[in-house]
Formats: sequence, structure tokens, C-alpha cells
Amino acid sequence: METSLHRQLKERYATGGARTEVPLGSYRIDVVRGDESGDELIEIQHGSLAAIRDKVQRLLRRHRVRIVKPIVAHKMLVHRAAKGGRVVRRRKSPKQGNILDLFDELIYFTRTFPHRRLTLEVPLVSVEEWRYPGHGRRRRRRRRDFQIEDQLLIDVHQVHEFRTADDLGTLLPGDLPRPFHTGHLAEGLGVERWIAQRIAYCLRHMGTVSPVGKQGNALLYKFAA
Repeated sequence: METSLHRQLKERYATGGARTEVPLGSYRIDVVRGDESGDELIEIQHGSLAAIRDKVQRLLRRHRVRIVKPIVAHKMLVHRAAKGGRVVRRRKSPKQGNILDLFDELIYFTRTFPHRRLTLEVPLVSVEEWRYPGHGRRRRRRRRDFQIEDQLLIDVHQVHEFRTADDLGTLLPGDLPRPFHTGHLAEGLGVERWIAQRIAYCLRHMGTVSPVGKQGNALLYKFAA
């Protein structure tokens, strides 16, 4: 079932005569819009990039593709008494996303991005998430005792666009040592070391950085020429 968030984002990109829900072979494309260079296929993917990896690889053989991958920076949780029922409380989610969350997805997408016909667009958004109770006592001890009814787009704060491996390098601190290891990267970004290791894995396999040796057990990296 299409969420309001997906539909609202689709409407934002379906301007200037663009077409929506366009059949293309065995696929259905969210938005198709054209310019002097020809048609661009736009896929809005709130879920995992891995889920559309094969589809995108096939489309890239003949088409320009833009993947819109929203990251939820702020979320307001709206709880109903039951599905479609009255609102019983609203609260701000303590979880906040940021652009570095993109690497959680890119780790499964390194054989697809970068590509000369592919653009990855990442809007940071605020949403409302409407919830209702799950399945009662049997689920009370489970971590998720609710069902998501819908997600609504409230605001778009910032949009990042990536076309090349070098574009991803702009997310890194400018004062990294040359060469650097993931400890330097973790400190510069203010994240855990394991997150920096995941980022380095993506950057290495996408060609942004390359290994140049070791310092103890830590791999050293330099930026690709």
C-alpha cells in the first residue's frame, strides 16, 4: 500500500508535464520526466536500496535514472486508540536521522552506484507517523507493539545530490590526515568507529578512497586522484 509520504514525494517530482506510474516492460516507474537530453526515470525509495538494486541495474542499461531516497531527520509520532480512531497522544520521536545514514543503504549498493546514468538524490525530511495498537497482550513483551497506519511528509529541509564517487567525499571532514584511518574518520564525523568503518567500506568500493597501507591493524586510506 502506498504511503502518503511516497505519494507526496511523487507529486513533488511530477511537475512540468511529467508522467506518473508509467509502465515500462515488467516495471512501473514512479515518475518519468523529460528534458533536452531525453527522459529521466525517477524512483522514490523510502525502503532499502537493496530492494531495487536489480531493477535499477536493468533500467540503467538504456535510461537515465534518478533515485530519490528520503532520510527522516525528524519524526512526530501520532498514536491512535485504534486503526482510524481518535488520537490519544502525540510525541516527538527521539530518533533523528542525518545524511550519514545514507551509508547504511549504500553498503548494499556499491555495485550500482556510481554510474554515469544514475543520480542519487537524498532529501532530509520531517514526517508524521500515524500508529495504532498492535495485537494486544501477546505482543506486549515485543519491542514493536504497534502498527504503522501512514506516514505524511511535513517538510523537506535539505536535498543532497550525488552523481559521482567524488560527490560522496564532500560528506567527509576537510581536515582529515593524509593518509587517514577509520579512527580519524570517526573522530572527525563524531560517530562510532564501526560506523566509520562502514563508511570507509562504501567509499573504498565506490572509488572515493583507496587503501595505501596500515598503521598497526588499521587500514590507511587516501583520496583517489
